[in-house]
Amino acid sequence: MLVTGFPAGMFQTNCYVIAHDDATECVVVDPGQDAAEPLRRFLESSALTPTAVLLTHGHLDHTWSAQEICDEHDVAAYIHAADRHLFADPTAGVGPQMGQFIAGMTFAEPRLVAEFADGDVLELAGISFRIDHTPGHTQGSVVLRSRIDSDQGSADLVFTGDTLFAGSIGRSDLPGGDGEQLLRSIAGKLMVLDDETTVLPGHGTTTTIGRERAGNPFLVGLDRVACGATIDVASDSGR
Repeated sequence: MLVTGFPAGMFQTNCYVIAHDDATECVVVDPGQDAAEPLRRFLESSALTPTAVLLTHGHLDHTWSAQEICDEHDVAAYIHAADRHLFADPTAGVGPQMGQFIAGMTFAEPRLVAEFADGDVLELAGISFRIDHTPGHTQGSVVLRSRIDSDQGSADLVFTGDTLFAGSIGRSDLPGGDGEQLLRSIAGKLMVLDDETTVLPGHGTTTTIGRERAGNPFLVGLDRVACGATIDVASDSGR
């Protein structure tokens, strides 16, 4: 299976493309600002056509190019219902600094939008994606789980958006954010995964669940969060 990604735009948001080897169809995850043109070049050189765009949450740095890509290929953008309103009103999910940056710009939904919910399993381009709702960074944040099968064995993947990064976690000080909720989401949906699971975050480098369990400073005491205890979370811990 092909899993590739590139950072796009001023936010360096990771846009991912997933496809079976020798396939003609693929799935795109989080096409952010300035992702459309490099994505087109990659799809053309690889002879791939998107069948869907999956969005880990509704922040503009992850959705900026979704309408353009979806409408160009006549495919749906999948997003959690709680973040769908951010397509047309991205300022509702950002702070004042970003709000000033996009002032006067117009955004809209793609022609085709599908809403996914916790526990959904999507079969797209011959690939299975399990949807886990992980609110806290935004109320509609999700992580996308999949598995690669090859002659060398199987490998589990999770696209974590801005929920979990290498050495950090998502910020929770923007509208719709909740630090305690974020930690509970990570404890209940990510820390239960095998240590070998590869984490493909929305920003920065890949990591593994085991590496973050052992060394991520923001996850210290996470077992107490899962049991309902209170832990302070720095508001600027991530993106």
